[in-house]
Amino acid sequence: MPRTATITRVTSETDIALSLNLDGTGKAEVATGIGFLDHMLTALARHGLFDLTVQAKGDLHIDFHHTTEDVGIVLGMAFARALGDKRGIRRFGQALLPMDEALVEAAVDISGRPFLAWNVSFEQPKIGEMDTELFEEFFRAFAFNGLITLHLTQRTGRNAHHVAEASFKAAARALRMAVEPDARVGDAIPSTKGSL
Repeated sequence: MPRTATITRVTSETDIALSLNLDGTGKAEVATGIGFLDHMLTALARHGLFDLTVQAKGDLHIDFHHTTEDVGIVLGMAFARALGDKRGIRRFGQALLPMDEALVEAAVDISGRPFLAWNVSFEQPKIGEMDTELFEEFFRAFAFNGLITLHLTQRTGRNAHHVAEASFKAAARALRMAVEPDARVGDAIPSTKGSL
């Protein structure tokens, strides 16, 4: 079965339409109104080999918080829906990704138990117009709505752009590994409990 999901979520703060194909080729069409977030979501799709379409309208005249967090919510919901009962997946994934002086590690367990361990820091408060503190909000919203345990750990890095991009690319590579079909598992759910 195709592992896809399309979700529309409308609140008083944001209006988001998102489509995801876990078995894509890395194509992305992203328009959130936040240039750097678009850049990061495009990198996530490309390095995860997910096809991703995002159209988001938010209250950017206030700040970027609601749009960033709500895109994370909807992307997490799409991951959970596209994965279904998680039969036949690898479940775990990890990546250690360098970007110039930055080095970020991502570890994923598609466990059904949402958790974010965020050990990433930024020396600058903004990248362009985007607050760097919003990256943690994005990944928390994604992990909790995707029912995913996600650890992101910065090993080194000073340049905020490099640290953020390494974080998204490491997450993409770890997610790609975790959602891949595992031929040895077959149609089984990869858990001793029988469900995830």
